[in-house]
Amino acid sequence: MRRWTTVATLVAVMMLTGCSSASGWSEMRAAPAPLGTPAAGFAPTAPLAPEATYAPEPGSWEGVRPPAGYRVVLLTVGDDAPTAVLVDAVEDWAAETHADLRVVHADADMIDGAVEAMRMNPDLIISAGDALVDPLATVTANHLDRQFLIIGAELAEPTENVTAADWTGAAYRGEGLGTASAYDPSSFTPERAGAAIRAGVTSVLTGQRGIVLWID
Repeated sequence: MRRWTTVATLVAVMMLTGCSSASGWSEMRAAPAPLGTPAAGFAPTAPLAPEATYAPEPGSWEGVRPPAGYRVVLLTVGDDAPTAVLVDAVEDWAAETHADLRVVHADADMIDGAVEAMRMNPDLIISAGDALVDPLATVTANHLDRQFLIIGAELAEPTENVTAADWTGAAYRGEGLGTASAYDPSSFTPERAGAAIRAGVTSVLTGQRGIVLWID
């Protein structure tokens, strides 16, 4: 725990020094407005408590898209089959919506990868790969001005800037909790991953953040 705290402090210092990446966008900007409105059943009837899990009505997110040029960094690690499905789903979604997508492969160092992603000044950082869960638990809590979306996994105690889209068969939570008893790599289908990315982005765009969306 002490090691992660030290790393988090270093990350915060690096970000506050104003370091930037030539491969990123020039500066952070206000949260872009969504195009469209989600259907009934996407948002809960009463405000959710932080860290709550909510199951929106299937397809209720389909009426919402990000504006063209929405800045997204896909932060990914690993080459296992579930992660590959998630990466493909994000890339397909980006092509469909004309999002401006950059990819950071964090296999060499996950903390450095997260720092690189934040330096790019994206509107949203999307995480794909179970191994990123523990590093992100520290990084995200120290950078509440950055929005994160975790697909196919979740943080045990997410802060308000971390949204997750999960389902039965996924739900890796890290922090010694490991995989869920129902973990099933075959549940990572293109259809489910596509729904998760679309629902998750809709949730972020409409301000429903810091929760877990359950997609089944």
